[in-house]
Amino acid sequence: MSQKSSKPLRKAVLPVAGLGTRFLPATKAMAKEMLPVVDKPLIQYAIEEARAAGIEQFCMVTGRGKTALVEHFDIAFELEATLRERNRHEALAVLEATRVEPGSMVTVRQQVPLGLGHAIWCARAFIGDDPFAILLPDDLVLSEQSCLGQLADAYRETGGNVVAVTEVPREHTNRYGILDIGLDDGRLVEVKGLVEKPAPEDAPSNLSIIGRYVLMPEVIGHLARMERGAGNEVQLTDGMAKLIGQQPFHGVRYEGKRFDCGDKIGFLEAQIAFALKRPEMAEAVRAFLKTYTDA
Repeated sequence: MSQKSSKPLRKAVLPVAGLGTRFLPATKAMAKEMLPVVDKPLIQYAIEEARAAGIEQFCMVTGRGKTALVEHFDIAFELEATLRERNRHEALAVLEATRVEPGSMVTVRQQVPLGLGHAIWCARAFIGDDPFAILLPDDLVLSEQSCLGQLADAYRETGGNVVAVTEVPREHTNRYGILDIGLDDGRLVEVKGLVEKPAPEDAPSNLSIIGRYVLMPEVIGHLARMERGAGNEVQLTDGMAKLIGQQPFHGVRYEGKRFDCGDKIGFLEAQIAFALKRPEMAEAVRAFLKTYTDA
């Protein structure tokens, strides 16, 4: 096995080129990552989670019609000037959280939808020779410590590839990438293999990867071969599998509740869960929920 990485984790890639067809017509002229959960778009939750894990540099892999994602993290001079004139200091403070350091965010285009592995390969110049995180904004995690922060801790412990994992019903393993695991201490699991969407009777475990990863840059060399996998796409899972046995590779049973915001029911559930965590909203939300659930 190759030497563990000792480089700090400072970079994150956010693949955001998808069309968001499951949310049409809302996403006809709007990036799905700009859909708000309560009052923040999904992309902002992802950036804030990355920052909480110590990430300093961001690369969004975008497609046509995604310019609003970049605009969201820019300075809105006219809006901020108007808010200052009206002494709207609370609103200004809210906008402050959307800013990123100058030069810390870049974008690259994924011109053709060839899969998640291809999207990550598009960010190869940004990644260089550094370890990097991947955050899929569709996966939103409500937790005390950010999900990526938990992965960053595990990366510092192991010096290798780390993925966030969760248990799924055995009968649903054919929907996910599933881990073949070795040593397991209840939190950190050794990854011996990755199996894409196995039948329940063939699944080596019921641990599935969610949209949070910390990977070594060597994965780019494997993705560069453009080998097609499931769905005739370049699969990130296939590239990661090539690293197993060559570098440390672990799954982390993260603490927190994950919401699949690429699904309408998951998105609606996230709205309620995040609203209930807001002290100024929780009581009112519980009250109106009661009027529907009692009906």
